[in-house]
Amino acid sequence: MSDVDLADLDAFAAVARARSFRSVARLRGVSASSLSEALRRLEARLGVRLLNRTTRSVTPTEAGQRLLERLAPALGEVSAALEAVNDFRDSPTGTLRLNVPTAVARLVLPAIIGPFLATHPGISLEVATDDTFVDVLAAGFDAGIRYDERLEKDMIAVPIGPRVQRFIVAASPAYLAAHGRPGHPKDLLNHACIRHRFASGVMHPWEFERDGEVVKISPTPRMIANNIDLEIAAALQGLGLIATFAGFLDSELKCGALEPVLEDWMQPFSGPFLYYPSRRHMPAPLRAFVDFIKRRTAPGAGGVASVALSG
Repeated sequence: MSDVDLADLDAFAAVARARSFRSVARLRGVSASSLSEALRRLEARLGVRLLNRTTRSVTPTEAGQRLLERLAPALGEVSAALEAVNDFRDSPTGTLRLNVPTAVARLVLPAIIGPFLATHPGISLEVATDDTFVDVLAAGFDAGIRYDERLEKDMIAVPIGPRVQRFIVAASPAYLAAHGRPGHPKDLLNHACIRHRFASGVMHPWEFERDGEVVKISPTPRMIANNIDLEIAAALQGLGLIATFAGFLDSELKCGALEPVLEDWMQPFSGPFLYYPSRRHMPAPLRAFVDFIKRRTAPGAGGVASVALSG
């Protein structure tokens, strides 16, 4: 079996973890057919089926699962060995793959990616925007960015971006003139509202807090969308109240196109974290990014200590 191609083994492990040819192909910039051919070569060489493939799912066979369990540590060691060579470069090279929510892609990363890539010209960056919570390793990412309530256990977390953020409820002056200004969150039940539905199908309630009183409201929507630009456009046209990250509405609020309501009910919350698995050998591009973020988050303070998440 010594002539088994290492690249075929790596392709098998990636597809078996992600349980998808398409997602791995998209992440690696190759065709799904090339990955499928790699699997066919490997299965022919080993004389056993490794993956059950249908039009809807990809799952390891018993043999495939056993191979994956034994193979993953070995491939990890190979990757670590190659990364050790990267340590001898003046500047690290390679691709950094991040999975981030929409809010982070729009409000946090734009100010970071330019300076980071300018500092490390040998690194390329790939960012996937995803508002669901994925297993970053299984999906082939080096790290993810999420808010604290969605962080995985046994991960290392590093603060990134603003440490305090807020949601805001707003509407156009024309809407408020026609329908009145809500004075209490429960008043929203009598207003037209623009709701956001996530890709998972979830439509979160709007949450408010003042003087220890917590109110959660699920107003009947005048409009539902999964695109923030469309939702903002609807609010600007006076179709209803919108609730979203305050940063999404900065320009509209500054020019008066939208007006905030219930401001004393909108409590701040903790900013996002970069998170990645605790492991002995970090890929050089990820290590460079973590160091860059620590310096940026705490200038002149020697960096921000990362924290291990245990619950």
